[in-house]
Amino acid sequence: MRAAAPSALRATAWPTVAASYAHAVAHARGPRDDGTGVADTTRGAWASPTQRLPFADVRLLWERLLGPDENPYVGLTVGSSLRPADLHVLGHLVLASASLAEAAAAAVSYHPLVSEAGVVSLHRGPRQSRMVYRPTVAPGAMHPQQVEAVVTGMVTAAGWIARDWAPVSVAFAHRAIGEPGRYADILGCPVAFDAAENAITVHTAELDRPRALSDPDLVALHRRHADVLLGGLPASATLRERVRGWLDRADLLRVGPEDLRDVLFLSPRTLRRALREEGTSWRELLDDARHMRALELLRTSDLTLDGVARQVGLSGAAALVRAFTRWHHMTPGAYRRHHAHSTSTAHSEKPPP
Repeated sequence: MRAAAPSALRATAWPTVAASYAHAVAHARGPRDDGTGVADTTRGAWASPTQRLPFADVRLLWERLLGPDENPYVGLTVGSSLRPADLHVLGHLVLASASLAEAAAAAVSYHPLVSEAGVVSLHRGPRQSRMVYRPTVAPGAMHPQQVEAVVTGMVTAAGWIARDWAPVSVAFAHRAIGEPGRYADILGCPVAFDAAENAITVHTAELDRPRALSDPDLVALHRRHADVLLGGLPASATLRERVRGWLDRADLLRVGPEDLRDVLFLSPRTLRRALREEGTSWRELLDDARHMRALELLRTSDLTLDGVARQVGLSGAAALVRAFTRWHHMTPGAYRRHHAHSTSTAHSEKPPP
């Protein structure tokens, strides 16, 4: 049985991270040699734990945390030092859960409240089950230590209600960046790298074993609050709107979907899939951008048709004529003459001041 993960589309369209988690990241490492810490560089960048920060800002925070030495164990430090408040309402849901299964279900449903840059899923088996974490940003956009912090944080959170528990094993999809024995010591189990997925393997019986001091009324209260917060995540521009806005400023002669990797943190393949889910495509949006750019240039410049074609990323005047006729059922030359005539007529009919 597999618990359904939230749609990845929301996470990929505009990934944000809760300020409470970013605060935990910023305070995970002690003062640097100059006496300041990463937290000092934020200068009150968040006002409340539910404030949302762009994933790009949190990535920069991680880069400061990693430092020039690319400390391989920072992710373990962040994950193992998490407190319930760092996960906001999800942390409180875990604390009040009656079992690891209930806590895992809360993580699957409400992980977006912590971060929209990845999804959590639960894969139950008769004897062993897996909690899987999958980043939804482009490969390379997330440091391995960020992934390790999330997975380690899940192990830490499980320990809040199951102190006598340890995973069967933990696996990471990236290569080892530190001494494997250090990982095993902190996570309390064998750790594998270069695996097919980022996963925590547990005994299914451990998932379902009742835990002491669970509070169903408190779980229900926290879940209602979490549902409100989930429904109220900041409304963002759709992916289509973001791509379209970016294309408005792009060099259409050389543009490609891979150019958005560092802007939207999406691989070309993920970008195409997400746009398809929104009922559009990269080709359609690029065609629209060329159309709008051509209209603007024909109205406001005296570029030749070859010049306009180059500016909109087409091979030459003949390609522009074919495209423009498809867009407007007239040639670009006819459109330019029609616009010039309309403008001249409007000026001549304007009454004197």
